[in-house]
Amino acid sequence: LRVAFPERDEAAIRALAREAWDNLGRTGAEYAHLHTLFDLDPAQLSAGGRITVAGETHFADLRDDGKPGLIFSAHLANWELPAICAAQFGLDATAIFRPPNDAASARLVQEVRRQTMGGLAAAGQGAVFAMQGVVERGGHLGQLIDQHFTRGVVVEFFGKPVLVNPLLGKLARHYECPVHGARVIRRDGTRFHLELTPPLDLPRDAAGAIDVQGAMQAMTRVIEGWIRENPGQWLWMHRRWRPAMLPKPKAQPKPAPVPGPAAPAGAPEDRATVMTGNGPATVS
Repeated sequence: LRVAFPERDEAAIRALAREAWDNLGRTGAEYAHLHTLFDLDPAQLSAGGRITVAGETHFADLRDDGKPGLIFSAHLANWELPAICAAQFGLDATAIFRPPNDAASARLVQEVRRQTMGGLAAAGQGAVFAMQGVVERGGHLGQLIDQHFTRGVVVEFFGKPVLVNPLLGKLARHYECPVHGARVIRRDGTRFHLELTPPLDLPRDAAGAIDVQGAMQAMTRVIEGWIRENPGQWLWMHRRWRPAMLPKPKAQPKPAPVPGPAAPAGAPEDRATVMTGNGPATVS
């Protein structure tokens, strides 16, 4: 919090920290109710309930265009809801997730997700091929991209360099598919607003292909904007900034010594006479 908001005083930082812990506690308790938490009927979007949505047109385009698509999100409010919303609204989507480190917690969370979401893909070695398969058959992939990734690309986040997983950027480059952002806003504690952005206009390289690092920077910039709007709803407990793990600058090769001018052919050699213990000596 101090890194992201250096202009805020200690009281404001502590208030944001309390909000973040409150949101995390609520999110943990809500896992037991995920199967009933999303109460929005896709056929009655105007009906009152705890869930509201925005970006329905973008969602319909993503679902019905017959092309693969990518969705990035962040650990904001209850970050499980976008995947549940996708399943409820009939989007063929697979959520990429990292299992909790605790085995018992991982089993419980996985079981809850299976009951409420569409496809699930655990991040790890070999998972990339499964994810490529989803995109190749015209499906959609969703991924939370706001956490540290050791083998990632460097982007700027709140003015500081961080490492981000480049998977979505690489897939967007290879398959030329649209990339949308999805976020959740917690309202009044137990109500939620979900938004889907239009497809991002991602930067391209000189050859016209999507630039992977630039694409990840564009997505990260959107997430930073979301967090600035509702800073108390982000997962600040994660150690996002790890300067010691950033790639080291490559050492510049030392320039080769510049040879002096060659002596003209037949010119006498430069010599100097010095005194040694054995008398005068001549050196070149």
